[in-house]
Amino acid sequence: MSVQEYLDKHMLSRKIEDAVNAAVRAKTPDPVLFISNHMKKSVPSVITNVKARQILDSRGIPTVEVDLYTNKGLFRASAPSGSSSGMYEATELRDGDKGTYLGNGVSRAVKNVNEKISEALIGMDPTLQIQIDQAMIDLDKTEKKGELGANAILAVSMAACKAGAAEKEAWIPVPLYKHIADLAGKTNYSIPVPAFTLISGGKHAGNNLAIQDIVILPVGTRKFEEALQVGSETYHHLKKNMVHMDVMSEKMVVLLRIYPGKFPCLVPSVCQSMYLIFCTCSLKEGLDFVKEAIARTGYNEKIKIAIGVAATEFCIAYPIVSIEDPFDKEDWEHSKYFSSLGICQVVGDDLLMSNPKRIERAVQDAACNALLLKINQVGTVTEAIEAVKLAKDANWGVVISQRTGESEDSFLADLAVGLGSGQIKAGAPCRGERLAKYNQVNI
Repeated sequence: MSVQEYLDKHMLSRKIEDAVNAAVRAKTPDPVLFISNHMKKSVPSVITNVKARQILDSRGIPTVEVDLYTNKGLFRASAPSGSSSGMYEATELRDGDKGTYLGNGVSRAVKNVNEKISEALIGMDPTLQIQIDQAMIDLDKTEKKGELGANAILAVSMAACKAGAAEKEAWIPVPLYKHIADLAGKTNYSIPVPAFTLISGGKHAGNNLAIQDIVILPVGTRKFEEALQVGSETYHHLKKNMVHMDVMSEKMVVLLRIYPGKFPCLVPSVCQSMYLIFCTCSLKEGLDFVKEAIARTGYNEKIKIAIGVAATEFCIAYPIVSIEDPFDKEDWEHSKYFSSLGICQVVGDDLLMSNPKRIERAVQDAACNALLLKINQVGTVTEAIEAVKLAKDANWGVVISQRTGESEDSFLADLAVGLGSGQIKAGAPCRGERLAKYNQVNI
């Protein structure tokens, strides 16, 4: 097609004339900028290309990053990844070649984006999130996205969501959280309470702490900015108190761990999510450390505690307002009984795995009263929105959660605000991939 044929087909001469007339009527002080924006609105945007690459997440393990192009620009997103996956969640596609990244490479998922997904999505309107996600689900043809890979599909879905927000741009760009709220049919949105993980145990830590993590919730703060300050100060008081302990103590803290179980007991190293790690520690001792750190900040009335249990039974005399997975993921009866006690928020993590069928069962059985949403467990933005709707319709709480393998992508922050989740759990108030989420909410 020649340039003249293209101009005639899209009636660009007429559109330029309309833009000039609109600038005159508006008496704009900057006609060129006005005309440029007017033209952008008059030409619908479409997806022109989707290109993926392999990057490393916060653990140094490969994940998928996608650049999605429209005639409005380039939009980038990367898929988070967990340290474990359950049988009810969407399937990450990894290469399995033990000679490369110990089998964790994602070149097959990248190839699927570049050769299959891109072809299927080119020409689609980026604002049509449901149609984009459904096109990828139909292309995959498996129940858990195992053919193309949930990591491939999710990265594209997130990038398309960002492109859809940009397509709504007028004089002032539409924030991503506003676009997500529109997709969910919400007329308002809210700032979540941050859930800061301070001490990690169990599988993530490679130590003797029986539970998965100890978390603080600054529920008594008035603004997110204040909550962020409270979380940061508490974290640093806890860290300072631990560092000053006798190095020969059994409660010696190992900070900054890189691989679970593979660090000298008395040598600091890097942890996956920058949580503080005990070599040996009981639940009571861990809670006492956190309680003391809270007292040192002077924020006793503003901070509550939450814990991720992962199938441990115990009794507690601390200001705990939220518990994740008080029992095993298949122990529906005990979960139902514990929830019926009305002691605190009971969050379904492994119990639900963000799976709609398990959420529906938990609602029917009253097995918990809050959803921990991990977006990579469902695989698309549309399905994440639907999972939150199921929880909200049951009057549940919702916690938007990070994974151990994160990137600097702040998408989760906009998702939490746009869906009005109420809570966001992005790890400790430290390290770039965690703070990217908290800082985005704090804008």
